[in-house]
Amino acid sequence: MKRIWVRVIPWEKKKVTTALEGGAHAVVVEEGRYDDVKALGRIQVVAPDGDLVPGEDVEFFEVASGEDEDAIVAASRERLVVVSTTDWTVIPLENLVSRTDNVLAVVHDADSVRVALYVLEKGVAGVMIDAPDIAALKGALNAAGDVGESTPLEKATVVEVKSLGMGDRVCVDTCSMMTESQGLLVGNSSMGMFLVHAETLVNPYVSPRPFRVNAGPIHLYVRVPGGKTRYLSEVEAGDEVMIYNYEGLGRPAVVGRVKVEKRPLVMVAAEAQGRKFTVVLQNAETVRLTSPDGSALSVASIATGDEVLVAVETGARHFGRKVEEFILEK
Repeated sequence: MKRIWVRVIPWEKKKVTTALEGGAHAVVVEEGRYDDVKALGRIQVVAPDGDLVPGEDVEFFEVASGEDEDAIVAASRERLVVVSTTDWTVIPLENLVSRTDNVLAVVHDADSVRVALYVLEKGVAGVMIDAPDIAALKGALNAAGDVGESTPLEKATVVEVKSLGMGDRVCVDTCSMMTESQGLLVGNSSMGMFLVHAETLVNPYVSPRPFRVNAGPIHLYVRVPGGKTRYLSEVEAGDEVMIYNYEGLGRPAVVGRVKVEKRPLVMVAAEAQGRKFTVVLQNAETVRLTSPDGSALSVASIATGDEVLVAVETGARHFGRKVEEFILEK
């Protein structure tokens, strides 16, 4: 998850409330303003008397020359570093992103937010927005909210559909609305995860629930922020999962509720890049995979030869983190 901080020095109450409403994770204020911030809402305070203390939990670094790059990287090994500069040509932001995952860049508007959070595709760990006015702050917060994590999705051809017995399946209800072509990435293996479509479509059986993905049984992997995975059995209210669309563009969503119920299951196997991947889902008309054009394919009618979207990766996972080692999952 990208950290979004807002600098409110000098103090301006409206900027703090705007930061809260815009989903910021922390505000940077002067000493003595801790109680003023907490009176407005729950948010971390970065200040000498705050939740995060400059010099102890976080280092603020103003770039003066290219020689500062090594000092910034060294400091980032110990604590989070917030880097400001009047000219990113002094130390190209790409240099820092390639060497450390613990740097926040000072930005001033929506354009600079997008540059910082997308540089070298992975972006900096976050941004500290130092906006000149409320309009610029709102624009920057909106831009930060639109930034997610993209992942390549491949066309996979269905080679088998097999009815199974009963199992404990998980419905993930998020606190976000999804639209057509969006859903969660899940799979029996983290090396091949299927895009399961959200319940956005009208059907004769139930009303649309665009906040929900009927994601499959408890053993499946599900993609979460930071390029990590978790088992569906571990996901609970307050956690975050990644919502992706058919183009592989993703954004985090907070989980509001998880429902585990016994239901009949079906296995779908598909091939991509010469490899076979499988996913187990509830055997129901309302459960759908996603086709390459973004349309939804019900598991009740899916057949061999159909194409679905799969996120394919090499290597393996250890406690949800990608590692480069051999592993065989069947």
